Amino acid sequence: MLAGMYNMDRLYEAAGQRGPLCIGLDTAPDYLPPAERRRFPSDAEAVLAFNREIVCAAADVAACFKVQIAYYEAMGRAGLDCYAKTLSFIRRRGSLVIADIKRGDIADTAAQYARAHFEGDFEADFVTLSPYMGMDSVEPWLSWADSRGKGAFVLMRTSNGGMRDFEYLELKEGSAPAERRRLYHAVGDRLAGLALRRRGKSGYGAFGAVVGCTEREEAAEIRKTYGSLFFLIPGYGAQGGAAEDAALLLRDGNGGVVNASRSILKAWTAAPGPPKEMKLNRAAGAARETVLAMGEAIRRAVSRAAAEDYPA
Repeated sequence: MLAGMYNMDRLYEAAGQRGPLCIGLDTAPDYLPPAERRRFPSDAEAVLAFNREIVCAAADVAACFKVQIAYYEAMGRAGLDCYAKTLSFIRRRGSLVIADIKRGDIADTAAQYARAHFEGDFEADFVTLSPYMGMDSVEPWLSWADSRGKGAFVLMRTSNGGMRDFEYLELKEGSAPAERRRLYHAVGDRLAGLALRRRGKSGYGAFGAVVGCTEREEAAEIRKTYGSLFFLIPGYGAQGGAAEDAALLLRDGNGGVVNASRSILKAWTAAPGPPKEMKLNRAAGAARETVLAMGEAIRRAVSRAAAEDYPA
C-alpha cells in the first residue's frame, strides 16, 4: 500500500473539512418519534428510514458515521438487513463508516470476521477491535489495510466505568508515580508500533485507537505519547464527556473523531412543538442542529486549549 492510500488519511481529510464529529447510528427503535415508528410495518424498516434521514441531514457536517451492530442484531434477520443497508447508504453518499463490532478472536476466525466486515453485505471502511486475546487477534485484519486501505480502531482506554477493572491495572515498569504505566499503555505501545509500519500521508497509522474522553486528567499525556495514532473518542454527550475533554485528545482539532450517539439521535425530544407530531425529517433536522452545536463547542474548546498552551 502506497503512503496516503489508507482510509485513515481520508478520515483525517474529512475531519479537517467538516469537523471531528462522528455520528453514532446506534439506533434503538424507541429513539424514534413514536407515531413515526408506528407508520412502518417493522421496527427495522422504521430504523432504516430514520438512519437515512440522519445521513442526508448531517453528512456534510460530520467526519463520519459509526454503526453499532448490537442494535441491529437485536432486531433479528430484519435488523441485520437494516444494518447492511445503513452501511451501504452511508458509503454510497460518499461518507466514511465505522462498523462498531469489537471483534477480538484469532487466526482463521479473525480472518473470516475481517472478510465479513471488509467486503460483501457488511462492508465498512473501519471496524472496532478488542486486543485482549493478544496481537494475533489484530494481525489478520492488517492485510486489508495493505490491499484495500481499510482501517480499525483498537480498544485502548475506553469511556465506561468498568474500564478500571482491567485497563488500569498497573504494570511493573516504573517506580515513581510519574512513571506509572497501566495496561492500556501496553496496548497503545503495540498499536504505535503498527502505526509506524503503516503510516499514511496524514502521519497517522492505518489502525488507530479507541480512547474515551471521560478521564480528563490523562488526556493530554495520552495525546502526546501516541502521536502516530488517530483516535476514535467515545464518551462525549450522553456519557458525560465535555467538549473540553474531547479537545485534549485532538491535535489542532484533528487527529481523532469524537463520537456522539444518543444525544444526536434523540435531539428531537428537546425540539419545539408537540412530540407526537414530530416527523422523521424534522427529527433529523434537530439532529443536524445538535451536530452543528457540538462541532462548534469542540472548535471553541480546541481554540481555548491552544490559547492556554501558547498565551499571547
